Amino acid sequence: MATVSFKEKIKGVGGDASYEAKARVFQEELEAKIPASLRLPLAILEDPPLDVTHIPETCGLLTPQELAITELDATAVCQKIAAGELTAVDTVIAFGKRAAIAHQLTACLIDFFLDEGIKQAQQLDEYFRKEGKVIGPLHGLPISIKGMLPVKGTVGSSGFLATIETATEDCDMTRILRSLGAVFYVKTNQPQTLMHLESKSTYGRVLNPYNTDLTAGGSSGGESALVAMKGSCIGVGTDGGGSIRAPSAHCGIYGFRPSCRTTPQHGVLWYQPGQDGFCSATGPMCRSARDMRLFLEAVLGANPALLDPDLLPVPLKVPDLTKKKLRVGIMMHDGVVIPHPPTIRALKWAKAKLEASSEVEVVDYIPYDHDRGYSIIREIYYEDGGATVRHILEESGEDMLPLTEWVISPPHVRDHDASEVWKLRNGRDNYRREYSDHWWSQNVDVVLCPPFPGTASRHDTAKYWGYTAIWNLLDYPGTAFPSGFVADPAIDIYQERPRPMSASDEYNLSLYDATKFKGAPISLQMVSRIYNDGLVLAAQEVVERILKS
Repeated sequence: MATVSFKEKIKGVGGDASYEAKARVFQEELEAKIPASLRLPLAILEDPPLDVTHIPETCGLLTPQELAITELDATAVCQKIAAGELTAVDTVIAFGKRAAIAHQLTACLIDFFLDEGIKQAQQLDEYFRKEGKVIGPLHGLPISIKGMLPVKGTVGSSGFLATIETATEDCDMTRILRSLGAVFYVKTNQPQTLMHLESKSTYGRVLNPYNTDLTAGGSSGGESALVAMKGSCIGVGTDGGGSIRAPSAHCGIYGFRPSCRTTPQHGVLWYQPGQDGFCSATGPMCRSARDMRLFLEAVLGANPALLDPDLLPVPLKVPDLTKKKLRVGIMMHDGVVIPHPPTIRALKWAKAKLEASSEVEVVDYIPYDHDRGYSIIREIYYEDGGATVRHILEESGEDMLPLTEWVISPPHVRDHDASEVWKLRNGRDNYRREYSDHWWSQNVDVVLCPPFPGTASRHDTAKYWGYTAIWNLLDYPGTAFPSGFVADPAIDIYQERPRPMSASDEYNLSLYDATKFKGAPISLQMVSRIYNDGLVLAAQEVVERILKS
């Protein structure tokens, strides 16, 4: 197969002449915002290595101090600013410069407004100088924001060129983060429809920094690539089918999908308003487990339910697990698709490490009819048979991407009248009750499982979301986190090719060529029952400590 040039690989969605003219304007506006002083040499951009993660350190565009700042996680940044060891201005400049470099290598951004971030940071530094204290728990922390979450005065969209707009006000999430002291400087890329586990838009295709032949995931793929490139230490994503956990897993970072209606969602851009058959949650994507807790404690501590009557005032309760033996269920596969060898290797290793520990009790978790659950949520995603998506694309002349065609097509997707919608949602509710009973019968606190049927997928191939979307259907909170391993073609091979369990499994098997996934981070996922968000945080910390010991 012919090698695809880097320029072709990173290219965005095409369309007819009218679309192309409008797209060019948006692309050039973004391009003009990247300062000439931060542009990488053409020699690098014309033929970068597959793994681009080291380029920010070696390109000479960042000072030693800026490199040191961008190595910090969000918790360390907040601590150093609060102690007067770092200024908010120096911090946002360092992350902003690194974000500009990351974007040129991964197409992770849709807007860049570092000057605005510096102004915010100057005000915070002035407050700190005068008052001798921080304005809130996130004082001076630069936070990257997914494209669909409005930040006043910046570009956003709901996944199509036709929906690109400049926000006139913050959404609830960014308003709350701003009040807590956060600084905004970039908006990140996301896919057409927002319903791909890949991220390709008018602004480009987001590439996985560890292997640019692979996807950074979706729909929060711009976030995952940026955080992996250390152009951000923490960002905000959304997750309605895996869109925080899958990209976090693909890029070897930490991501948390809270229970729905606990974190702020009001004002987020979406093209099916009122479609409440499934819900999405906003959550952190970051560089450490402690950053997930920092973010959730700060946001939930601001009582977002007082702002939005649709939210539930559920406090974050993180249990002390030293007083109770944690029961961890291990789900090697979901009974529908067997994950690729790298993921199986990491799960077997994790299971052995946990079984050897006296801190936890390990049991085999048996999945309950995941194929049915996945079919239900796939049908719920587009109750109008995909008509809205087709209309938006046709109106603007934007090409329909293959993954869009797949996600809105039969057998899972069809149009419904009102009584059919009721029947579909009744099936959802019945399944949730059956699953709840099953979970209790398994006697587990949390389940450790794959976050995807392999590592990051090759471009345009992510057609099985069952490992994340099932938990969206159930509204079980979960986190993706790195195992510390990467895919290795020398050991991640099938000794004997397995017999497919389903058509989806056969498709997943056909995608695997060990050499194509070299260097891809291998990640794990942990979930628990609805509103057990604090338990997931606590259990993840215990499990990760055991795995690292």
